[in-house]
Amino acid sequence: MEVTMKDQKLSEIRSSIKKQRRQLFIKRFLANRLAVTGGIIVLITSFFAIFAPFLASYSPYEMEVTSRLVPPSTDHILGTDNFGRDLFARVVYGAQASMGVGISVALITSLLGMVIGLYAAYYKVLDHILMRVCDGLMAFPAILLAIAIMAALGPRLENVIIALSIVYTPYVARVVRSSALVVREQTYVEAMKAQGASTSRIIWFHIAPNTLSPLIIQSTFIFADAIIIEAGLSFLGAGVPAPDPSWGNILFDGKLVIFNAWWMTLFPGLAIILTVLGLNLFGDGLRDLLDPHSKRVKK
Repeated sequence: MEVTMKDQKLSEIRSSIKKQRRQLFIKRFLANRLAVTGGIIVLITSFFAIFAPFLASYSPYEMEVTSRLVPPSTDHILGTDNFGRDLFARVVYGAQASMGVGISVALITSLLGMVIGLYAAYYKVLDHILMRVCDGLMAFPAILLAIAIMAALGPRLENVIIALSIVYTPYVARVVRSSALVVREQTYVEAMKAQGASTSRIIWFHIAPNTLSPLIIQSTFIFADAIIIEAGLSFLGAGVPAPDPSWGNILFDGKLVIFNAWWMTLFPGLAIILTVLGLNLFGDGLRDLLDPHSKRVKK
């Protein structure tokens, strides 16, 4: 009976500590202006991407030749493009493509990078092999490697995700490996080995949780980079194929009439700038919250 009471008290104390930690994290997050500002921008962009069918009055594919290059007005709040398509509809539907690519690449690279980084850090033989492959991929500029892969796969949204996942997985693997190498040398890991714990248990239950903070931070920056690279690929004709809307191919159409229809480059350009800025601010804020050692000195 006494043992049961003690267990209940310990459970209540643990739940109370977890609750206090959550409250402290939320309080610190709300006090961090970078994280809050970036989070708001990302939420607004996500809102437009998710609810695009309800926010757009026109189809992004509907062409009206008589309304070509109409400037912003009450009927078309962002104007129309060179095919008479509503630019607002194309920008908000383009957010679906850009945000979809960004979050897909961030998730895939986080998963693959974690697996590669953890096993490379734990096994020295794998470390030499996997890290040399990563070094080889990282030797190429991201945009050039992505273009080469897209040239082999063909211009499709799914292929953009595959190409960017290949490009950015080595960066995540490097970050996870560096954190895992430090954790691997800790005393409690050596104690787990001495007690006969399996390799999988040590890697996934004791080393992996301690690499999540740098992994999450790196993922936010990869999210932003993926949006930029996807827009660049679409602008060059190697990304999302027309007539599917993407911020990159909208900019490509806009460059042809940049002096006559400034709105075709201004609004998709602003969408890219604000989204990437929001993600970078959010990533900087998370870095300050999750990695106190990397905090910048405030004057």
